[in-house]
Amino acid sequence: MPTSSMHRWVIALVFVCVAGPLLAGTATLPWKGGSTGEAGIRDLAAEAIVAYAEPDRATYLDNLASLQLAARRYDDAARSLAELVALRKAGVQPLDAAGATRWQVYARARKTEAVMRLPFGDAYARAFRDVFATLDDVLASQVIASFGSDEEPYGPQPAQLRADYLALLAQRKEGALAVTEAVALVKAYQAAEAYAAFRPFTAKLIDEDDRRRYEVRAPVLVPSSDGASVTALVMLPRHHPAPLATLLGFTIYANPWWSSTELRLTAAHGYAAVVGYSRGKGLSPGQAVPYEHDGVDADATIEWIAKQPWSDGRVGMYGGSYNGFTQWAAAKHRPKALRALMPSVTVAPGIDVPMEGNVSLTFVYPWAPYVAGGKGLDEARYGDNAHWNGLYRRWYESGKSYRALDELEGKPNPVFQRWLDHPSYDAYWRDMIPQGGEFSGIDIPVLTTTGYFDGGQIGALHYVREHERYNPRAEHYLLIGPWDHVGAQRKARPVVDGYAIDPVAKIDISRVLRYQWFDYVFRGGAKPALLKDRINYEVMGANTWKHAPSVDGMAPAKRRLFLVTEDGAATLRERPSAGTSLLTVDLGKRDDLPAADAPPGVLDDRNALAFTSEPLSAGTELSGLFSGKLDLVTNKRDFDLRITLYEKKAGGDYFPLSWYLARASYMEDRSHRRLLVPGKRTTLAFTNGRTTSRLFEPGSRLVAVVSVVKDPGSSINMGSGGDVGLESAADAGEPLRIEWLGSSYLDLPMGPTEPPTGVRK
Repeated sequence: MPTSSMHRWVIALVFVCVAGPLLAGTATLPWKGGSTGEAGIRDLAAEAIVAYAEPDRATYLDNLASLQLAARRYDDAARSLAELVALRKAGVQPLDAAGATRWQVYARARKTEAVMRLPFGDAYARAFRDVFATLDDVLASQVIASFGSDEEPYGPQPAQLRADYLALLAQRKEGALAVTEAVALVKAYQAAEAYAAFRPFTAKLIDEDDRRRYEVRAPVLVPSSDGASVTALVMLPRHHPAPLATLLGFTIYANPWWSSTELRLTAAHGYAAVVGYSRGKGLSPGQAVPYEHDGVDADATIEWIAKQPWSDGRVGMYGGSYNGFTQWAAAKHRPKALRALMPSVTVAPGIDVPMEGNVSLTFVYPWAPYVAGGKGLDEARYGDNAHWNGLYRRWYESGKSYRALDELEGKPNPVFQRWLDHPSYDAYWRDMIPQGGEFSGIDIPVLTTTGYFDGGQIGALHYVREHERYNPRAEHYLLIGPWDHVGAQRKARPVVDGYAIDPVAKIDISRVLRYQWFDYVFRGGAKPALLKDRINYEVMGANTWKHAPSVDGMAPAKRRLFLVTEDGAATLRERPSAGTSLLTVDLGKRDDLPAADAPPGVLDDRNALAFTSEPLSAGTELSGLFSGKLDLVTNKRDFDLRITLYEKKAGGDYFPLSWYLARASYMEDRSHRRLLVPGKRTTLAFTNGRTTSRLFEPGSRLVAVVSVVKDPGSSINMGSGGDVGLESAADAGEPLRIEWLGSSYLDLPMGPTEPPTGVRK
């Protein structure tokens, strides 16, 4: 599901897609300042064409073409773009040619406009038709996706591109500009100019091209088993002599642009394409409620598909986050026509969202009205990050109860309140997805993808491990790498929170792997090459993929390290200690928020103790789930705990590895709360729900930050033993004291790295 951080990333991604990578260089160019207007930009572009140099050919051509377009050298731009398209088609990810093809249409339109003296709209339509006549369906679908739409809230919007350009222009004062600065400025100008010019004409041309290639059906209402109905959108290849296998995305994100983009890509691969909306979205009457009806409604949609004349009776489901959850919700009902799944970054309601470890998470507060507030999506309200961040801060500083969030905002949030009514993993949550033995009956192929930096990894891994536990023979693969929530369901970001991912991890999941997987299942194609065993994982820092028969099989070895404080230093040691490590947190104190979150590479040790190991041996690898046993004495009946693992590099920077979050009273059983006894020794055992894989850099140490959860990102447990959602700062009483005994330890999947010799037995 979208989050504030996802919003920021999508906006950044759009700029990268539009503006392209920037060159390296120290040369300068004369610049007379923004007062010279567009003529000055064209002159700057012409100067930059001569001065610009870049060793990577694709990067060079990408930047050069933008400069040539801005300088009105359309023939030169066409030649640069033709070479760039050829290079990218021949590369590892040929669909990356889509962005350059978009600019080919624009360059041809501008040339036609100038030579034939046509209105730009007519010239653009002619160029669009000429270029698209040469494209296969798959590439055409991706070029269309690159155009964006007024209905695409996170895509390129002319007004925003113009604002970005003007902001950059204001920073470039009269004088000399570095070539890097000149190229950035020209590219921002060129993107803003181009999108403002062609956006008014793309929707009609896209519709025309779709109807040439596909059968685009009108939305229909599909009856569900309880008398309700849900919306289904259908797109079919124009020529299909026989019934087709169908790929279904079932979602609460009722956005026409997103839906048509998915439908088009699936139909382009020769499948019947269907997008279904959650009850209450689109044409469906009634109020949308997240999670509660998706299983029965997706089941009904699958059975409806199987009865259509264009269907061969086989349905596969795909999609990430919420759309991953709906796959397991449907599988719970075991529809006969459902033959394969590909869930990514998958939500497991009650396990990772809207609470994790029974700790309620604040980011879902605006998400609930975003998806449940109408037939579409409330983009304007949801995207107002300043409003939400301000609300969270006001709530934290006010000391009011967690349930008072909507009171502070002045708007009721009934879905959020309903979730708070279920702090245990009770029947409300269990009814949504398969439980226990229900997994044993799910005997269809499944490919799960998630990432080490995906906040929803815990949900994806829950399904993997439960399916493995109850159906050991299931054909279920996990592909996991250094990806975040978006990258692990779409295309890997090259840089995640400052970390440049290894080249082998740059995978295109939604455009390439998805169709390799379904071709394998439905058409007898080759199994995707990375799926060499059930668990397939990239070792960060080693630039290699490894493979294991289970999540537990990822571990190169097991190493137990105790949480020990000696001579005032919190350390990770091989042996236990008779001493204790004291952590004191004033839960009622609310004037302690920092101005900003810690940036990447900096340790966040608020309300925490940071235990540090000795330097690790060269070639040490951490792969798998960490677990532990915590012996402690506290003065409260409950508290919320987070354990975060970091690699502390020789230079002092910190690299986040994994984390565990839970309410102490639920660590034994998420369905039943067992309060602590103040003053009495307590043992809390746990196994993390998130995995990771990292080859440590030479000279690194392992750091375990053991903290009490106290920030605006979640509910705050005052330790009274009552309903945490109703507790306020007034219930805090004396500061929380936790004595961590020296017998507490972490079991770490860590040891000497092994060469990637294929499948680990």
